[in-house]
Amino acid sequence: MRAITIKRCPLFAAVLLCSQGLLAEQGSPSTSLDDFYNLTLAELGQVEISIATGNNTPIDQAPAIATVITAGEIQAMGARNLNELLETVPGLHVALSSLSRLDSVYSIRGIHTGFNPQVLLMMNGVPVQYNVQGGRPTLFRLPVTSIERVEVIRGPGSAIYGADAYAGVINVITKDADAIEGTQIGGGVGSFNTRDLWLQTATKWNDVDVAFSMAYQESDGDDNRRVNADLQSALDYLLGTNVSKAPGSLSTRYSVLDTHLMLASEQIQFNLWNWRSADAGVGAGGAQVLDPTGRDDSNLWMGDVTYRLNPDDADAWDNSARVSYLHYDQKSSFTLFPAGTKLLIGQDGNIDFQNPVGMAVFTDGYIGKPSGVAEDVQLDLVSLYTGFESHRVRFAVGSRYQSIRPEEQKNFGPGVLDGSEIIVDGTLTDVSNTDNVFLVDSSRTVKYISLQDEWQIANELQFTAGVRHDDYSDFGTTTNPRMALVWVANDRLTTKLLYGSAFRAPSFTEQFGKNNPVVLGNPDLDPEEIDTAEISFAYSVSKELVTNITLFDYSARDMIEFVQDEFATTKTAANARDQDGSGFELEMNWKPSPRLHIASSYARQDAKDGDTGRAIPDAPGQQFKVDLNWELSSKWFVHSQLNWIGDRQRAPAVAPAVERSPIDDYALVNLTLRRKNIMPELDASLVVRNLTNEDAREPSSGEIAEDYLLESRSFWVELRYNFK
Repeated sequence: MRAITIKRCPLFAAVLLCSQGLLAEQGSPSTSLDDFYNLTLAELGQVEISIATGNNTPIDQAPAIATVITAGEIQAMGARNLNELLETVPGLHVALSSLSRLDSVYSIRGIHTGFNPQVLLMMNGVPVQYNVQGGRPTLFRLPVTSIERVEVIRGPGSAIYGADAYAGVINVITKDADAIEGTQIGGGVGSFNTRDLWLQTATKWNDVDVAFSMAYQESDGDDNRRVNADLQSALDYLLGTNVSKAPGSLSTRYSVLDTHLMLASEQIQFNLWNWRSADAGVGAGGAQVLDPTGRDDSNLWMGDVTYRLNPDDADAWDNSARVSYLHYDQKSSFTLFPAGTKLLIGQDGNIDFQNPVGMAVFTDGYIGKPSGVAEDVQLDLVSLYTGFESHRVRFAVGSRYQSIRPEEQKNFGPGVLDGSEIIVDGTLTDVSNTDNVFLVDSSRTVKYISLQDEWQIANELQFTAGVRHDDYSDFGTTTNPRMALVWVANDRLTTKLLYGSAFRAPSFTEQFGKNNPVVLGNPDLDPEEIDTAEISFAYSVSKELVTNITLFDYSARDMIEFVQDEFATTKTAANARDQDGSGFELEMNWKPSPRLHIASSYARQDAKDGDTGRAIPDAPGQQFKVDLNWELSSKWFVHSQLNWIGDRQRAPAVAPAVERSPIDDYALVNLTLRRKNIMPELDASLVVRNLTNEDAREPSSGEIAEDYLLESRSFWVELRYNFK
């Protein structure tokens, strides 16, 4: 693997690296920017995390490799969306998908796939998933205004959360009334015609606490992210046309409205969330062909109610029931190939370069409009018992129902063309509710039961054991255990020894996809499975310096991929690959003075295909990160951030003639300058991202030979006002 090139890093990062600076898990129990800067490292270690066990536990003793990012930190770093927060987590890299419109891929420890269903995202403990592809809602961009804290565990979580808590779990916890002081408004403007506006407020209505937040964000996207040639460029060369939009820009515009309402009393908590994404650009296009007019529209509603049966803290039993409902309406519009394209068509009306029966000119383009309405209903009953001495027992049982109702309009494919057409215009045929749609109406029911015991063997030793059994109506059952031993040897050294298994359920597309010119489903798929072992040592060198090292090793089995069909242009989903991975994550938290806080991390992973021994493509083999928070005075604050991403390997070339150059490493530097009370209760901040204007790129597929260029240097100015 290639070593880190110090000359590419800013001076302070190189100094820290030479000092063996390593980033520790960090967090703050307060939403206040002042409190975040004033907390000691010992206080940071006592921040509580809930997703490690399903119960609140101090992060330094939690039976998981965990990170907490609080509202105070979010404000300090000047982040605007969830992806910018997650990029600060050790060993987690936010990459771009070649399969899905440049959607975000949360790459953890070498587990790196196009739709990224191996990382479970939750909102206040409720899964946020699009069951068609198994991952998050498409082009999911979440503003940070409403976030009280983000909890992240790297490693398996299926023993508590079931499916897809495979490589990691992310829980976004929104602000309640206690976390919002009065009413706050804010807004900002920046490069690429980017604009934000947000509001949050809290009040009390009878005995009910009410918290409300709303954020709107929009941007035209960076036109400098250009592509010189795409798949259509190659078709133009072969077929004598000249219709490609390349050279041209990736389509990265977006418009997002995010609204949260929380009502809470002593026994009941109600959350209502609406996330709307309108006219989002489709990145490199649905077929790796530039598509400036393509768009994605999403409307997600999610509500959940939790009822605590016995709120008396003196009772040994703590019983709760939660019901949640998610409704996700997603619509896409693709011009998969541009107007005037000439394509070889098979008998089924799809593109077919191996067995064509005709050639057609698509005068208005090769157009598809797939959409779907997904629903997800879940009931969870949880009992926590503390009546046994030195034990905390958690018992949970629940049921979940997932469904998808697909719709589709297109001017190609079965039921539309038969290969005899010479000219095809832009008239679309609605194949919804027919056998010619891309996916049949699908549903599944899940039932589960889980048991966990946290046993305080001695003052310095805690053992956690748990197991969860899931029963799926479509593929059967799976059982996933976990064990963790946490030893607080003394006030300086804490050791964690962890083991867990996890699974990832096949998505509806992987099971039942059809009538697609590229990929087809397989109803006989088994779930992906993984076993992970971790050992972690946290050592306090002094009150000002805390270090941590985590070593991990995993074996992933039955990973699902789309495999080329013999004598056909299609690929069919199969449990085609195993993967083995190992590595380490070094972290440091250093506070040399009350006003200066420096954190850094170096993560290295070696993930390989279980059969070929080849490195897993696109996943960063090495990551180096530095975060510097400096309180210049009572009113001036500086945050600087460095992310170095390196040692990414390409997928094997299909032929020597298309061998591509290695993927370049890159280092991004961000800078935030914040001024409090420029007027009474009015704060201002200036954010510069990609300060050095680095030519940073994420790996692309072979259809676009150039790698995807990230945003160039950008500026952002924000104002926020507090009504007291």
